[in-house]
Amino acid sequence: MAQEVVHLDTSFLIRALKPDSSESVSMARMLEEGICLGISAIAWAEFLCGPLNNSQRQLAAELLGEPESLLAEDARLAATYFNQSGRRRGTLFDCMIAATAVRIGAALATSNPGDFRRFRGLQLRGE
Repeated sequence: MAQEVVHLDTSFLIRALKPDSSESVSMARMLEEGICLGISAIAWAEFLCGPLNNSQRQLAAELLGEPESLLAEDARLAATYFNQSGRRRGTLFDCMIAATAVRIGAALATSNPGDFRRFRGLQLRGE
């Protein structure tokens, strides 16, 4: 049986690094359950924009490993999501994050489930 993979959205990762947040509790539970955590290169870039300190950056890198690259097939699916969801300003990054998770069969942990609920094929975690 394949190991479950959960990708983190930027908002989830930022909050998960705050002690005693519901996201930090959720992330600790996922790690205890042996779930493989990851992140897309898009969400990673958003996260690195900060504000964050070096210890937060290092901890996140250790927990998540190398970010998952955006491939051409992800770009096509992201464009489909963007066009089907009304071409809303500011949502293209969410579309790319969702498309990457769908391609690799990962669920997505997010603090903003409403931003992602509209994407076909995407499993949300922690709602």
